[in-house]
Amino acid sequence: MTTARPRHRLVELGPVEFAARVDEALAVYVAAMGYPRSTARQRRTLWLDHGRRPGWRAVGWLDTTGSLVGIAYGYSGGAGQWWYDEVRSGIGDDPSAPLWLADYFELTELHVRPDAQGARLGEGLLRALLAGVGHSRVLLSTPEYGDRQPGRAWRLYRRTGFTDVLRHHRFTGDARPFAVLGRTLPLDPPDGADPVAPQDVRPPRPA
Repeated sequence: MTTARPRHRLVELGPVEFAARVDEALAVYVAAMGYPRSTARQRRTLWLDHGRRPGWRAVGWLDTTGSLVGIAYGYSGGAGQWWYDEVRSGIGDDPSAPLWLADYFELTELHVRPDAQGARLGEGLLRALLAGVGHSRVLLSTPEYGDRQPGRAWRLYRRTGFTDVLRHHRFTGDARPFAVLGRTLPLDPPDGADPVAPQDVRPPRPA
């Protein structure tokens, strides 16, 4: 009896591996978000810059051909960063602001290619990325869903315990309303089968 080869393999991406795959990662991003391809060119320099920030880490899903089908990364958030300053301004005088922003990991990007969605790969990315980050909280921003039903990303974040920090916020330069969600770390154990255990995350195989 033979064992079927797993369809996907979760890997940790160091700065060198991430830089080598950044165009592939951006292709996943624009496909998952439904953005025009030109968005990838506009975001490339920013993503590479993020890879040099303190506390940065990234994980990805590879298919059986070694192609990237999922990507997630983030880094330590703090004063002086654009995202921090935008969120701090949006929260205003809310007394919870110092608590949320004092010690957090910014989950900057989490995307799964549309043809690979629906297999809990997003939750695998989330859990692997946040395992042992060394912060007491995690924060992220995601577009509001408006009159539509919440999409996969929203359902994932709610299922894993993220709550509202700021709703209907408009970041400078973007007319869309966003929600800022957060929760304490570590994540709660998953309900049912764990899509991936943190110790199962492996470095990429040599080319």
